[in-house]
Amino acid sequence: MQPKLKIKKGDRVIVVTGKDKGKTGNVIKVMLGENRVLVQGVNMIKRHQRQTQTEQGGIITKEAPIEVSNIAHLDPKDNKPTRIGYKILADGRKVRYAKKSGEVIDV
Repeated sequence: MQPKLKIKKGDRVIVVTGKDKGKTGNVIKVMLGENRVLVQGVNMIKRHQRQTQTEQGGIITKEAPIEVSNIAHLDPKDNKPTRIGYKILADGRKVRYAKKSGEVIDV
């Protein structure tokens, strides 16, 4: 059974630990089985690419996956790290909210 993550594609997150501590970005991809996410502009690595018919060769930089425990959600109100909770609205929808400010994240 795969773990349930409170982070989804498109969420705005901040890196809490590691070499990129303090950087923010949007989640590009969530890897459930590995407990990792790809964050735009964070954990950049260089790879040597061989030339193909469609792509140019050379050294390219791209994002590498980062552990979920090393990132935190950004509060929509004050752009500080926050934890995420779930609550059910009056119309019956289950939404995520920022515990620091109480602001609903899912619209």
